[in-house]
Amino acid sequence: MSETTPVFSQGRWSLEDLPASDPKKLESLFTTVDQQVKNFENLRPQLNPGLEMQTFLDAAHQIEQIYRDANLLDSYASLRFAENTQDAAVQVLVSRVDNFMATLSNRLLFFNHWWKELDDRDAQRFMAASGDYRYWLEEIRHFKDFSLSEAEEKIVNIKNVTGANALNTLYDSITNRYTFKLRVDGRAREMTRGELMVYVRRDDPDLRKSAYQELYKVYGNDGPVLGQIYQNLVRDWRNEKMDLRHFSSPISARNLNNDIPDAVVDTLLDVCQKNTPIFQEYFQLKAQWLKQKRLRRYDIYAPVAHSNKTYDFPQSAYMVLDSFEQFDPRLARLALRVFEKDHIDSEVRKGKRGGAFCLSAAPKIVPWVHLNFQGRAEDVATMAHELGHAIHSMLAEEHNLFTFHACLPLAETASTFGEMMLTDRMLKDESSEDVRRDLLFKQIDDSYATIQRQAFFAMFERQAHEMVHQNATVEEISTAYLESLRRQFGGAVDVSDEFRWEWVSIPHIYNVPFYVYAYAFGQLLVLSLYRQYQNEGETFKPRYLNLLSAGGSKAPVSLLAEAGIDVHQASFWQGGFDVIKGLVDQLKVIPVHSNPR
Repeated sequence: MSETTPVFSQGRWSLEDLPASDPKKLESLFTTVDQQVKNFENLRPQLNPGLEMQTFLDAAHQIEQIYRDANLLDSYASLRFAENTQDAAVQVLVSRVDNFMATLSNRLLFFNHWWKELDDRDAQRFMAASGDYRYWLEEIRHFKDFSLSEAEEKIVNIKNVTGANALNTLYDSITNRYTFKLRVDGRAREMTRGELMVYVRRDDPDLRKSAYQELYKVYGNDGPVLGQIYQNLVRDWRNEKMDLRHFSSPISARNLNNDIPDAVVDTLLDVCQKNTPIFQEYFQLKAQWLKQKRLRRYDIYAPVAHSNKTYDFPQSAYMVLDSFEQFDPRLARLALRVFEKDHIDSEVRKGKRGGAFCLSAAPKIVPWVHLNFQGRAEDVATMAHELGHAIHSMLAEEHNLFTFHACLPLAETASTFGEMMLTDRMLKDESSEDVRRDLLFKQIDDSYATIQRQAFFAMFERQAHEMVHQNATVEEISTAYLESLRRQFGGAVDVSDEFRWEWVSIPHIYNVPFYVYAYAFGQLLVLSLYRQYQNEGETFKPRYLNLLSAGGSKAPVSLLAEAGIDVHQASFWQGGFDVIKGLVDQLKVIPVHSNPR
């Protein structure tokens, strides 16, 4: 990196770039958005198939501005909640913003309703002149056959505020206040979930076991309550998506949101299921390295070498930025903007939301990155992952608010690609054979976690949604989850009974049903893209950057087709698994006795 690279330090983010961070401006923004909506409502009498083209385009600009300003409010509330989920004042703000956003959507609903009701000929005339708004307008019409009346849509929006949204806020509030107790080096410690999960990747098998047992003891204690929250969310999803909107299945609603055909998702999940033996063989191989007859579920992320190497925050930031620069200096410059704007919260704090995410509030505003950085190799990889998301948003910032976000399955492209660039850099620079071996194993561990684990979550979700519809109890759902785990691992991994509560610890299946298959989609896609990069070198880069710069301005299947990828074909998805099998085959030729254990 350049000598002018800033000094990186770990801390909280700054929210000063959001006007809502000033209490007076916060209230002013509520007022401004309300007035913008009032002005837009005056358009309602003019809406007809003969509407002047300029009036239509002006309306699109107005809606974008309304949602841009509203997003600034919503982003501020979300980021403040992530800082401290236990802050009562922030919880009130989140509820207020949720209600405001629902009301706003209701007041603007008349435009979407009119647009979906237009006949195809008139709609095509408007879309032909709509420029960058075109795909946004196309997506609205995708839901034409699944829409309710305007009055019914308003009821659904209002109901969600005190229904699904409130249940998810309750789930987050309950689970983010959990603390976990673990004895480390003879001393009892109290820690957050993020701190606890450090120990599931340590080389002490008893510590790994204790960490997992503590995790699912705490979640299991509230399992019946968390399970009831899930049951009600699933019923709400089915009531709306299937009974009212008439989607063919619960997952179909998510597929349409992603603009991915049902058949493509079915093919993806089928190929994942058929390739289960690859990971079972890998876990059997890993058991040999760990000198175990069979892995326990506690051991699947265990390091195979005696390396507990850690990285400080400045060193990690440098490595990530340097790996981006080696691919293309533009990527490093974009990631550096996140540091320069102080848009990273990397501390570990009690009450802070666990995990990691990247929030892009609007085009041309540098995204915010949420980390719980503790110096592990996986924390460095997570930094690369989330900064990849930020780069993706900034590359697409020339698009409008509605089209700069990539859909979920493509949203993981830059993030996962960023992780792979980092791994290549670390492998190239690392002199320790133990660390290199760990990094290679970690690649397959991560592929399991991102592909197979997520695909089986999605398959479990399909089963759980049907079970709830058939009035299954929380205990019955937990038993089904445990059986699904044991099918996934076969005879390669022993799965203990406490893992029956793992499903209630997965926020995505609560907050965004069927979100998880996007990870498998994205990882297998990136394996294919990365293989192309390794084969083609410099000629690959423009095509890849064009894919990212498109954001969500075209249908994902079309964007991928332009890159020469046909996601309808099982052979495409199998290609990603072939890369993983190649990594497993490389490990098989390394003598197991070379392990220093």
